[in-house]
Amino acid sequence: MLGLTCLSACAASDAQPNSAKSGGARPVPVVMATATQKTVPVFVQTTGTVQAYSTVSVKSQIAGQLMEVNFKEGQEVQKGDLLFTIDPRPLQASLQEAMANRAKAIAQVSQAEADLAQAEAQVNQARANVTKESAQASNNNVQARRYDSLQAEGAVSREQADQFRTSAAAQSAVVAANQSSVQNTIAAVDSAQANVQSAQATVSAADAAVDSAQLQLSYSAIYSPVDGRTGSLKVNQGNLVQANDNTNPLVVISQIRPIYVGFSVPQRLLPDLKKYQAQGRLKVDVTSAKSAPVQGELEFVDSAVDTTTGTIQLKATFSNAGNQLTPGQFVNVRLKLTDESNAIVVPTQAVQTGQKGQFVYVVKTDKTVELRPVTPGVAVDSQTVIQQGLKPGERVVTDGQFNLVPGATVQESGQSGAGQSGAGAEKSKQGG
Repeated sequence: MLGLTCLSACAASDAQPNSAKSGGARPVPVVMATATQKTVPVFVQTTGTVQAYSTVSVKSQIAGQLMEVNFKEGQEVQKGDLLFTIDPRPLQASLQEAMANRAKAIAQVSQAEADLAQAEAQVNQARANVTKESAQASNNNVQARRYDSLQAEGAVSREQADQFRTSAAAQSAVVAANQSSVQNTIAAVDSAQANVQSAQATVSAADAAVDSAQLQLSYSAIYSPVDGRTGSLKVNQGNLVQANDNTNPLVVISQIRPIYVGFSVPQRLLPDLKKYQAQGRLKVDVTSAKSAPVQGELEFVDSAVDTTTGTIQLKATFSNAGNQLTPGQFVNVRLKLTDESNAIVVPTQAVQTGQKGQFVYVVKTDKTVELRPVTPGVAVDSQTVIQQGLKPGERVVTDGQFNLVPGATVQESGQSGAGQSGAGAEKSKQGG
């Protein structure tokens, strides 16, 4: 009797699942969605760090006492804003001294030019004297020759002829002396010209000294070289500052509009990156905790792969008009490579994992379900790309799978907003 009772109980337990599979059980309520085919953006996702577009260490180019600080720490400044004033009085004195030396040099030029004019006048006078005395000497020579002829004829005495010969010789000596004077005055002119050139060179040196003094004086006012945000103040008003102090800059200014985000991607993505970058500028979105995405463009791809990590460094630029990004901030980066057309997508919750891999429950036309193995791609924004295993238009179960077995009858109890909405799914590649 005991054996017959056990057999009866076993037979009853085997009969229950058979009756469920045959459709005797009530339909299982589930949520369904339709597999859709659409264009899917292909992304590379990774993390990055916000970097200042440029960082400038503001230093003093002169030594002196810091008289004024014209900003507050952390303040945003514009290019050309006055930041610091260093005591200008020693530099103003140096400028006045240089200007006085220049005026003295200009006066020396005037004196040298006057001496040159005088020397040139003496040359002209000496030449005129030579011309006059040469004419007189010619006349005396003519007279001497005439009296020599008269003496030979006995018309005049020898004494008279000797007198004219002596006068002609004396006049020739005067001409020679005047010609020597011309040479001396010409030498004086050359010397005066050299003095003029020397004085003009002194003026040029004085001009350079004035320019240098003016430049040094301009360094007493320090202006912002870029638009940016100031860091902490390194030197306070009243302190002495050193010229070009490499260890203690006065302040550091970070340019944050535009701004960089640096990140890295695996080297295996480099061929795709080059391919799509050749087709146009690539878009980059970054997000941080509780902030809306900020959009920018890929700006820089490093020329070499980091051999220690097998990654390559990239930079994207962002306008940062609303100051959403701050240097040093960690952000999530999404680099869009391209758009993949005709991709099949379903809500991510439809994809289940079993002992033999991932699968979905497909609802057939007779309201029964089929366990279908699938090859999913990546999931972004609550949707997953199905690479193999589904066709567009097939219905899948998105909620209630734990109550299902293959062949079970289902009844739709609602619609999945993710599956029915027109929002485009996104396909991504992990960058880490």
